[in-house]
Amino acid sequence: MSQQAEVKSIDTLAFMKSAFASFAHESGQALAEIEIQGQRAVEYICVDRAAYWKAEIRRMNDLVNKAIKDLEHCRTFKKVGDNTPSCIEEKKALEKARQRLARAEQKAEAVRRWTPIVQQQFRETCVRLVRFRDVIDVDCPRAMAQLDRMLKALDAYRQVASPTGGDGEAAGGGGQNVTRQLDEAAAAEAAAATPAEPEGDTA
Repeated sequence: MSQQAEVKSIDTLAFMKSAFASFAHESGQALAEIEIQGQRAVEYICVDRAAYWKAEIRRMNDLVNKAIKDLEHCRTFKKVGDNTPSCIEEKKALEKARQRLARAEQKAEAVRRWTPIVQQQFRETCVRLVRFRDVIDVDCPRAMAQLDRMLKALDAYRQVASPTGGDGEAAGGGGQNVTRQLDEAAAAEAAAATPAEPEGDTA
């Protein structure tokens, strides 16, 4: 059986090997950047924003209490006779402070609600990234090693099939010799793989 291959460009295999190397390097850097940025986003939502809105609730509570005291002070000390002062500015300040407090409480509740969701999604993303990193760290080097073996084998075959010197006929004869050698090697392998038949009894 003849073992032949039609290879038109060995350079293409070398290009593929280089492309695999570039892909693995750039993808590895991108994965590292994704992990860093993802962790920063999780910390921003679950830690930074949680602390920020907690502090804002305390600050808004202080403003509400101050606005209530200002309104009471207005009603007590600005009263003229039996006329109750309107204290419009103080009432507006109190209403504004209460609205800000309500908004801070809504934001804090949103952070508490989204924190476990964000953390879970990030964990699932990290699992997917680990699988992709296996492709980069395992599959790409394996493919590059396979291409390297192919390049070495083809280069060795080219040197044997096209010897230096001699005319075209000699070169052609060298190629035929290589083909015969491949045929003989294949036949030997086939014979070795075939079990020998037991000899019958001789009468």
